[in-house]
Amino acid sequence: MQGVPQQFEFASDRAEFFHPPARPGIELYRAHIVRHAFEPHTHAAYGFGAVASGVERFRYRGSEYLAAPGGIVTMNPDVLHTGRAESDGGWQYRMIYIEPQVLDDIAGQRGWWFADAVQQQPARAQQLSQLLAALWQADDALAFDCLLAQLVALLAPLAGSRPPHTATQRFDAVIDYMQAHLAQRISLEQLAAVAGLSPFHFLRQFQAQHHATPQQMLMALRLHRAKQLLTAGLAPAQVAADCGLSDQSHLNRCFVKRYGTTPARYQKAVCG
Repeated sequence: MQGVPQQFEFASDRAEFFHPPARPGIELYRAHIVRHAFEPHTHAAYGFGAVASGVERFRYRGSEYLAAPGGIVTMNPDVLHTGRAESDGGWQYRMIYIEPQVLDDIAGQRGWWFADAVQQQPARAQQLSQLLAALWQADDALAFDCLLAQLVALLAPLAGSRPPHTATQRFDAVIDYMQAHLAQRISLEQLAAVAGLSPFHFLRQFQAQHHATPQQMLMALRLHRAKQLLTAGLAPAQVAADCGLSDQSHLNRCFVKRYGTTPARYQKAVCG
């Protein structure tokens, strides 16, 4: 597997990203991680993956999960999660990230939802792993799209319906506020005012709902926006300024901690 070991603090860790030029809203990822520990981060996309070897431990929606061969990783969009090796030799895995509208179009139905982040389906996991490998090798757009449709059909039986809107989602306005002010310094008082709560009561309630502090959520949103801007071709220094980070060095450190590669390497991989 071709990799970019200089991206990580540890030379044993390698990762690759790929955006198919003819199919926007899709990101392929493959990696072998031994020592790197991913800080909380998020994707505005569904994440589906299979582990080829080793075991990963990750925190997702307040619970700890182990992903190993025979299991399928099924992540909903916009959920903070971490990741680190549970086995001595690390874990080797492939993921695909599909934006919600793109998944709706491929599946022909809306509102996929997954109650668990890992589902034990050995036969299906093997098929998923084969399809993910084939997507990396697809040599034209039609071949890629046909494989993509097979992958979505394979996963469809695992999907449930999105839970109904509840009062616990009252912090959606806070997330929207963060998204609209990523380049600015945001105080606890400002976020609490959006939620209509006192500052530390808001902090406790937010952390109970999202299993992360407001600061962790804000940084995850900033780094996700950084990925979008890098994909659009903006220079890393400009990306850092637009995302509220102090400078390009700050962007580099934060990006590596969450995605395992530097902004420059990520941009080269997805933009060519």
